[in-house]
Formats: sequence, structure tokens, C-alpha cells
Amino acid sequence: MASVELSHVHKIYEGGFKAVDDFTLHIADREFIVLVGPSGCGKSTTLRMIAGLEEITSGTIAIGGRLMNRVPPKDRDIAMVFQSYALYPHMSAFENMAFALSLRRMPKALINEKVQRAAATLGIAQLLDKRPRQLSGGQRQRVALGRAIVRDPKCFLFDEPLSNLDAKLRVEMRAEIKRLHLELGSTTVYVTHDQEEAITLGDRVVVMKDGVVHQCAGPLEIYHRPANRFVAGFLGTPPMNFLAGRLVDEAGQLFFDEGTAKLPVPAWASPALREHAAGNSDLVMGVRPEALVLPRPGDSGTTSAASLPMKLWLVQPLGAKMDVYLSTARHERIVAHVDAHAGLSVGATLPVAIDMDRVHFFEPGETGRAIASRDVPPS
Repeated sequence: MASVELSHVHKIYEGGFKAVDDFTLHIADREFIVLVGPSGCGKSTTLRMIAGLEEITSGTIAIGGRLMNRVPPKDRDIAMVFQSYALYPHMSAFENMAFALSLRRMPKALINEKVQRAAATLGIAQLLDKRPRQLSGGQRQRVALGRAIVRDPKCFLFDEPLSNLDAKLRVEMRAEIKRLHLELGSTTVYVTHDQEEAITLGDRVVVMKDGVVHQCAGPLEIYHRPANRFVAGFLGTPPMNFLAGRLVDEAGQLFFDEGTAKLPVPAWASPALREHAAGNSDLVMGVRPEALVLPRPGDSGTTSAASLPMKLWLVQPLGAKMDVYLSTARHERIVAHVDAHAGLSVGATLPVAIDMDRVHFFEPGETGRAIASRDVPPS
């Protein structure tokens, strides 16, 4: 295995469209990096530049300390797993997995050993004589993974490999890919638009938008301390709620005025918000759905003085949990992720408590930077 180094990489297409803008990242040996972002953010283009399938406009890419800018894909010692599996339909699973080794004129006994070992690891040893059309989507993806594994490459590249699978199989294959990474100790770059995949798989997550890296950090760091509003809203299921409002000072106590009620700003956030208010009192408060507390039947009141009256307009049961959709006079869609319980009536107005120790404050705008965050991982 080997490290991967991208330094000030740009990709500009004919006509001036900038797909990747000044991408710089050091990927350590044996690290699992996930590139995540909405469609068109440049993540797949970045992966294809690492693979050599896309020419870079400027910057440098090195694998294992060797500059790769002008090295053809076949000589980069990487293995790529595609969304479409890219299996040869006329070949058996064994032949598909062995094909690259045959091109290297490797001895047949060694090829058989490598394929059988990879097939056993992936649980497809009994499928090696079958052709792709005889396999399920999950089995085809395992064959594609096996084809990559047998090559013993310096780096594995995954381009949305689970997008064609159903939800249950995606979860299973996600665990399989992580297990393989831990077992093989492989340097891995994984592209996905699924933020849940990004959080569960990556040692570090790179969040991209419009060709620009907005944050690169561990998954919990990104989740609990997002760099800006875009990152905060992209990672998390359900996504973070954003409440636009103004900062007001009443006798030295700061409040966040949502428009329908005022919420006391906690002491930990006050210094940063006072500094922000010196230039502009408009800001956005971010609240994760799990930081909202709904009253249960029989409750005499909310568990916090920081609460907003919200109208309940939808309940989505999820087994032990449920998503409750609410609105205030200023904000039409607020989601709470809470323990499932009965007694909630659609159309009712409830005093919804907000855990102010877990809120985030951002500058206005789609990518407004984080002003204050204290949300920390549970111990």
C-alpha cells in the first residue's frame, strides 16, 4: 500500500467550467478517505484524476511518493471499483477476477490461488463458475471487489459502488467493504453522495461543493463541529434544522430572536456571538433533530426554559424512534428525531424545548461559516 498526495489540483473543462478548484489532500498509507457531496461537486472527477482517467489542468498527484501526472492508468498500480460493476458478460466470475492477472502473464497456479483466496474472503467461492447475468446485484459487486483485491494494488478507488443496490444490501455491503479495509490494510479513496456511507466508512471525510473542499476531518468531528452551514446541513439524517433570526442584547443577556420567541444564548457561545454582532446581528441557529425535546402526555411543562411554540403537521414512525415534523410562524419545516411514544396529535401546537448546549450558530448564507459550536460526541 502507499500514501496518495494531491497538491493544488485543478480541473477546468473546455468552456471554462471549473470542476475541481485547488484540491489539496494528503492521504496516509492504509487510510480510508471518503469524498462526499451533492451531484456535480467534483468528487468523481477527483477520483478519476487519481486513477489517470481524467487529465488534470494543474497541480500534482503522487502515489507512493511517485509523481503520477503523466503516468497512464495501467501503470499507476491502482484498482478501481465502479458503480456499474463493469464485468465482462461473456466471462465467468473466476475469469473476470483473473483477467488482469492473466494480462500480466502470471502463472496459472498463482492466479488460481489469488482468486480462490479473494473469493473465500468475499463469500463467493461457490459462484466462480457463474456468469454475471446469473448473479444478483450484490454478488456482482462482490465479484468486482474480488477483481480489485487480487491485484494487490497500492490504492483502492471506489466510485459510488453501492448506488445500484437496494437499501438492505447497501448496508450489508458497506459493512463488508469496511471489514475488507481493516483486514487488507488498504489505502482507500471512496466516492459517494450518501452522507450515511461517508460517516460510517471514512477515517476522514472530505465534504465538497462546487469543486471546493469545505471541510476535511474525522466523521464525528465534522458531524459535531461543522465548518459551515453547508457541511452542517449535508451530514446528518434527518438533516440539521436551520432557524434564521437576530441576536438581541437585553440588559447584558444575549438572546436569539427567532421571530416568534426569544431563546437565551448559553454562556459558552456569548463571546463569539458578541464579536459577530459588532458587525451584523443577523445569524442562523442550527439545531440537530435529536436536540429537540417534545412534551410527553402528562408532562407539566418542557424540560428547558429555551422553547418555541411549534405546530405539529406530520409524524413518521421509525420503530423505536420517530421523526416529528413541526413549524413555527417563521419556519415551515423543523424536524425532531425522538423516542417513539403515543399521544401526539397532528395540528396541535406544542412547547418544543431546545437543548441550547447542542446548538450551532452560523453566519447567514448557504455556506455561512460556523460562529460557535459546542456539540460534542457523547462519552
